[in-house]
Order: sequence, then C-alpha cells, then structure tokens
Amino acid sequence: MTTENTKKLWDSARAVLGGNGCLSVIMPVYGLEKIIGQNIQAVCDLLRDEIPFEVLPVDDGSRDGGPAILDEIARADERVRIIAMDANSGQSAALAAGFQAARGDVIVTLDSDLQNDPADLPAMLKLYGEYDMINGWRHNRRDTWSKRVASRIGNAVRNRLTGETIRDTGCSLKVMNAAMVKRIKMFRGLHRFLPTLMRLEGARVIEVKVNHRPRAGGVSKYTNLRRGWEGFQDLMAVRWMIRRALRTGHRERTPGVAS
Repeated sequence: MTTENTKKLWDSARAVLGGNGCLSVIMPVYGLEKIIGQNIQAVCDLLRDEIPFEVLPVDDGSRDGGPAILDEIARADERVRIIAMDANSGQSAALAAGFQAARGDVIVTLDSDLQNDPADLPAMLKLYGEYDMINGWRHNRRDTWSKRVASRIGNAVRNRLTGETIRDTGCSLKVMNAAMVKRIKMFRGLHRFLPTLMRLEGARVIEVKVNHRPRAGGVSKYTNLRRGWEGFQDLMAVRWMIRRALRTGHRERTPGVAS
C-alpha cells in the first residue's frame, strides 16, 4: 500500500472516530518474553501521531520474564497500561478484563505474537461508524494444515447452528464499539463467538480480509481435539442464548393518539 493511500485511510479513520475518539488496543499475553517488547513497539509505531490510543497488554499469569519486560515498557510509555490477571485464566478472561479496563471509545484486539498485522487497522477503522464491529478474516492463514482444516469445519458448524455468516470467528484482529462489548457477559471460550454476541447487543457486523503471518514465538495453547470438544459445548450455550434473547424494542403509547 502506498504512503498516499495509507494517509487517506488514516484521514478517514480520524474522521469516523471524531476529534475525541480514542483506541484501546488489547493484547492478551502469556509466555512471550522474547518478542512481546518488539510487538508492542510495532503497535505504538503504527498508531503514534495518527490517532489517540492506549495499549493494554493483559498478562495472563506469565511465568517467564515477560512481566518484567512489560513493566519496563510501561515505565517508558504512559500510553501502555498493564492489566495483570491474578492467575492464568485463559483468553476469554484476559479479554474480558481488558474490555472493562479500556478507556477508549473503540476497542481493538489482536494477538500479542503479531500473527495479525497491525497495518490492517487503518482500513478496518475506516469502516467503523457504518459498522459497530469489524472482524478480521485470515484468508491467507499461515498455520498448519490440520489447524486450517479444523478451523474451517468449526466455523461451518458454528454458522449452521447460529445462523451466522462469519468465516473466521477465531481471528483475533477485531475492531469493536467499546460500549457494546462491555455489556457482554463473558464466559470461558466465548471469545470465539464475539461477532454473534455483538449482534445480540444490536451491533452491525462486517468481516474483512486481513493479512496473517507465521507465528513469531510462543506455542498454541490448544489441540484440535480439545478445541473441538470445548467449542461444541460453547456453541450449545450460545445457541441457547440466541433462542432466548429478549426482544426489548418498545415505545411509550399515548392513549387516543394514533401511532
């Protein structure tokens, strides 16, 4: 993408967010001491001088040297705020903690290993306002064959049972309306259903293609078998939520006045 095109995208993003708009970038972190510093720096370098922002690395009980590195980064840059979980609690809990701690009007989530490319953010932010959630789709996914196949099957089953059309709910790169996502009651595993849960809050959701890069560090915390079994249980819970969701649209009616 040319510099001129990037500039136009940032101009559009600033116009959509307004003069007082602020981004909260949430990055769950666990066991990434070798790369977390450069990854947070990459996000700050992208956003610096473009838009008001804060970066919230959520330390999910890391046992390596990561916490000390995060402390050093936060001392050097006041826009970096560390959220520390009391114990290793999983991705859904880390995201939920980040959502509640975020001060921005718009929340961005992405992997702390930066398989997601933060350079996709300007184009995604341009769509904000017309949509309340922009979900990334890793169309060129750089993961193992088995993981790609399992994900494709999982997304197909999920869409069939929830009436969704999202092709990649597992993509961590998302842009969301902060007020809406803060209303969601999170449970373990429900981060995979954020597009559906946002729709239940009234959000307009769109999915866009984003870049995906090979894993730079760390290891996946899930096996396909574990992910499949837990995902099925979560799917049944979300399906119940969809069917039982309250329809609360209403108006005050004045007797004798036609509406």
